Amino acid sequence: MNDSLEQRLNDLEVRLTFIDDTVQALASADANQSQCIASLERLVRELRGELSSMRSAQSDDPHDEPPPPHY
Repeated sequence: MNDSLEQRLNDLEVRLTFIDDTVQALASADANQSQCIASLERLVRELRGELSSMRSAQSDDPHDEPPPPHY
């Protein structure tokens, strides 16, 4: 193999290694982000449940109350 072709092949191998490392890093970041999103979705569901139970625990609906005397 001549030197030019061998150099080009080596350059391609280096680039492929870099691309492979980048893909692995992106896959890891994607997995971490997916876990964070799932955790946040779970927290939002819990907060919605707590808010709903707090609303139902209130005895009166504020819309049903008569206006204050100064109206």
